[in-house]
Amino acid sequence: MNRAIRLFSFIVISLFVSTAAMAADVATLQPQQWQTIQEHAIPGDIPEIRGMPTQVELLMPASIPEDANETVLGYLGATDSIAFLVFASLFGVIALFIIFIMVNGISRLDKGFSGKMIKRWSGLSISVHWLGAIACILLMLTGLVLTGGRHYFEPSMNAPSWASLVGISSGLHELMAFPFILGYVLMILMWAPKQIPASYDLKWFAVLGGYLNTGKKHHPDAGFANAGEKLWFWVFALFGGAMVLSGLTMMFPETFVVSKNTANTMLLLHIVSTVIISAFSVIHIFMATVMSEGGMSNMTSGYCDENWAKQHHNLWFKELK
Repeated sequence: MNRAIRLFSFIVISLFVSTAAMAADVATLQPQQWQTIQEHAIPGDIPEIRGMPTQVELLMPASIPEDANETVLGYLGATDSIAFLVFASLFGVIALFIIFIMVNGISRLDKGFSGKMIKRWSGLSISVHWLGAIACILLMLTGLVLTGGRHYFEPSMNAPSWASLVGISSGLHELMAFPFILGYVLMILMWAPKQIPASYDLKWFAVLGGYLNTGKKHHPDAGFANAGEKLWFWVFALFGGAMVLSGLTMMFPETFVVSKNTANTMLLLHIVSTVIISAFSVIHIFMATVMSEGGMSNMTSGYCDENWAKQHHNLWFKELK
């Protein structure tokens, strides 16, 4: 019994002594009020700061940050809706076009190929077109990953593969911005004079360019560019310009000196422009490669068949004669 009492007393005294020692150590480390701050270097660790400022003052920012635009943040926060719209603008429009072709068929040349070729595009125009087109396609594909990949790609990929895909897409997206901008500027400057709307363009829209294979065939008047091509050009000029402006602003925020709200607005503008450009790009590609028989040669060789010119661009053909 006495041994148990002595053991218990020893434990209590030991705890008291160790607690007092710890309290003494802590007390020595406490900074003194209004003492000059001193930095004590500790090898292999973060430097220890002791003391408090002798002249305390409340530091205010040079300018008060602007309040966040809740409306813009609300739109940007709907990531699932953004992902759906971006993917639908590409794959949804592709699906609709495939269904349309299966039901309606393509627009064939009424009199077949004549074998006589007409110069339509210069070598420079073809080069500029493909410079912008290839960059645009790569921007759309990488944009799919950056905007909707987390919803549609990541769930079926392992972490390293997903990280690599995002890294490659991000780098390629920024890299392709520059050839796209160059192609965009050159196309607008070179082709704008041939894209001026005319009165007969309304009749072209009224019969959908004569591409419907129902009822009596009618090929509406069209100059060098038909109404559909003009619409695509001006949509590309407007929203392509918005993509260029918003993209450069986000890539170089310090150069353009933009606020956080401005950057968020630019991101929203970039997304909206992406959806519109992607949808129109799919239509443009299908019309040139599949829908119009003989149309693809325009941007591969620069020449078109004479019967193709008569059927789809009759007013331009008359000017040549």
